[in-house]
Amino acid sequence: MSTVLGVSAFYHDSAAALVRDGHIVAAAQEERFSRRKHDPRLPRGAINYCLEEAFVEPAELDAVVFYDHPLLTLDRVVKSLLAVAPRGREQWLEAGAGLLGTKLLVTRVLQEALGHPVPVLFSEHHAAHAASAFYPSPFEEAAILTLDGVGEWATTTIGEGRGSSLRIVEQIDYPHSLGLLYSAITYFCGFKVNSGEYKLMGLAPYGQPVYADLIRDNLIDLRPDGGFRLNTEYFGFLDSARMTNERFDALFGGPARQPESRITRREMDLAASIQKVCEEAVLGCARHAREVTGLPNLVMAGGVALNCVANGILLRERVFDRIWIQPAAGDAGGALGAALQASFARFGDARPMNPTGRDVQQGSYLGPAYGPGEVRAFLDRHGYPYRAVDEGERARTVAGALAEGKVVGYAVGRMEFGPRSLGARSILGDPRSAETQVVMNLKIKYRESFRPFAPSVLAERAARYFDLDEESPYMLLVAPVREERRLPFALPEGDDDLLPVVRQSRSDVPAITHVDYSARVQTVHPDDKPDYHALIAEFERMTGCGVVVNTSFNVRGEPIVCTPQDAYRCFMRTEMDMLVLEDCVLLKGEQPPVPDDESWRQEYELD
Repeated sequence: MSTVLGVSAFYHDSAAALVRDGHIVAAAQEERFSRRKHDPRLPRGAINYCLEEAFVEPAELDAVVFYDHPLLTLDRVVKSLLAVAPRGREQWLEAGAGLLGTKLLVTRVLQEALGHPVPVLFSEHHAAHAASAFYPSPFEEAAILTLDGVGEWATTTIGEGRGSSLRIVEQIDYPHSLGLLYSAITYFCGFKVNSGEYKLMGLAPYGQPVYADLIRDNLIDLRPDGGFRLNTEYFGFLDSARMTNERFDALFGGPARQPESRITRREMDLAASIQKVCEEAVLGCARHAREVTGLPNLVMAGGVALNCVANGILLRERVFDRIWIQPAAGDAGGALGAALQASFARFGDARPMNPTGRDVQQGSYLGPAYGPGEVRAFLDRHGYPYRAVDEGERARTVAGALAEGKVVGYAVGRMEFGPRSLGARSILGDPRSAETQVVMNLKIKYRESFRPFAPSVLAERAARYFDLDEESPYMLLVAPVREERRLPFALPEGDDDLLPVVRQSRSDVPAITHVDYSARVQTVHPDDKPDYHALIAEFERMTGCGVVVNTSFNVRGEPIVCTPQDAYRCFMRTEMDMLVLEDCVLLKGEQPPVPDDESWRQEYELD
């Protein structure tokens, strides 16, 4: 019996998670509280939330577990820099202060933050990823595959989980990293590393994989046993602050695209090419994991596991009977994995299993919720007009607005843990209109028009719309739209203007159908989110369509909203038509104008 706090921090997307007696109680990313996207700092807000959600004082914790081993990371950085000396000074100046400062003092930092000398334990990075993938999964036994940029030394691991135990069987070490290769192309195409990889994946269907052979011949050696090695002569991350170097530029016909400049055919084709190579590498690793472990089911985590296109292909190839992917697959999920690993391996807690055969991730609705009383107090204090509704009226009101082509901000229940909005902090739209994608991208999300939107579909209706015979509750599988729903469509050759392409209908649910007839699917089960399931069911009753558009409740460059205040601010700064805060419905036309003064900006923390 234990109460364990897991923490990830000081690199990318810090988070905290609390596990009691092997059960997940709470988990959240710090960015949601600090309002700083991918906040790497100590997750004080997330830690406070987890303790409050569990009604636990720091003195009652059995341990705090950090998701990484700082000494092993220091070992890797020092040895890597010595290998390229005298180059690498820029790298050391960037990384050295943190490695010799805060990261080596994690025990003291955590104990001071908690105000109590709680025992501090350390996981290894990929062991935390592995634990986050296996323990919440529905499988008693499973092969484990973790892939990311880099942990301490490991970039890829194969393991096996059985009951309450897991072990790493094989690993690939830095600098040979599928995650870093994908990030290098992301950087070269003008997108931001550690956040722009989604954009590259979304851009890939617009291009052709004409550079795939060039990548295989020069950048990565894919081996028959599933292993791989990078040709480090083309990369800058070993000895500079750049992901690529001049040799890389020459390979692809010129320098990297400047951020925010026009996307050209080269970037589209590079995106398609690296996506194809990534899929081949993931399939190779998975096949080897099946051979090594002999187990029929697979669980995955690490940043590369967020590549839902590769995940969908892996599912359709049937390398494994079933696949489960940790929804917070990146570094944030390391906090959860570290806590779970200690709960079972250190404290001997019994591993809980869901008697229904589904997972124990609870739909990943592990963040804070705000009750109707809190919401109404906020709205009344500021004089924001709203209408209170019951659950049935809420579903009918939102479904009716969507059916009329309106865009709705929806903040109901506990916030999601992980990078995807799953119907608790979501912006919703009508999938039947091709204009929905353009309007939501340009007027609400303020992001690139080419980026596709995901469908939320009633779990019991998914097979009517998509070639998908598995649950996809966390939006981590891309599946083809069914053949009979498709409309004739072909990408124009040599045209770099993506907006006219986006506006063309490709199926009878055009807003969620990508240019290759694919969709990143969320199946909605009533056990996970009954209010969201009821909303989509009501939309189906009104329109005959059991699908809605679902995108994260934020604008470009900001984290997903957490509080009612965050949601109202985003609502008023965009062209959304309706906002739902628990049982309160707000219409844009009834709201007072946003005051352009410092007091409103300070209260809502506007930049």
